[in-house]
Amino acid sequence: MDEVSISQGETAKRVRLSPDERRAQLITLGVKMLGERAIEDISISEIAARAGISRGLLFHYFPTKQDFQLAVVQQANAELLVRVVPDPSLGLADMLRDSVGRYIDYVSENRTSYLALLRGPTSSDPALADMVAQTRRAIVGIILAEVPLSDQEREDPRLLLSVRGWVAFTEETTLSWLSEETITRDALIDLLVESLMALSTAVNPALAAALRS
Repeated sequence: MDEVSISQGETAKRVRLSPDERRAQLITLGVKMLGERAIEDISISEIAARAGISRGLLFHYFPTKQDFQLAVVQQANAELLVRVVPDPSLGLADMLRDSVGRYIDYVSENRTSYLALLRGPTSSDPALADMVAQTRRAIVGIILAEVPLSDQEREDPRLLLSVRGWVAFTEETTLSWLSEETITRDALIDLLVESLMALSTAVNPALAAALRS
């Protein structure tokens, strides 16, 4: 365990953390900072200072800056997935609207980092790009897990391609909306929900009917 001195108000005390606890603390600080700036703008020195440890000790837990960035983005993506998990107490149509609304809220709260992750310099990083792709696939899985389809229907290549395309459309549309906000949040939710229903009508009319029920 490592031990550091941390000030709380005017009182300083010694805090002993296990390696797992310290690692989790550093990731949490990174995710919090990610709400304010792009991942490439997060300072390792600042993170270490906020944790009350040396920069060198941070690299004991994360061999490289990229390893730390990956851990932070992975945690942020996990939090996004938790935010968009459907509410099982709602009907399918309301479930979709609710999840889309919570996605919009998450991106609104983290617009700088989210925009940078999708379009900034780090978007060309293969490891980070793969993590973003994994998150998109997870969102597709969350959507399809709730619809009344057979396993074979869920694996329909046309359906998977359409829903993946809708996720990309949702990302782009939400980011564009954040920069201009030419329509209301409710109107944006309507647009995104209706676009998925329109795609579903072309690929699987039964799914479209279920989404409208």
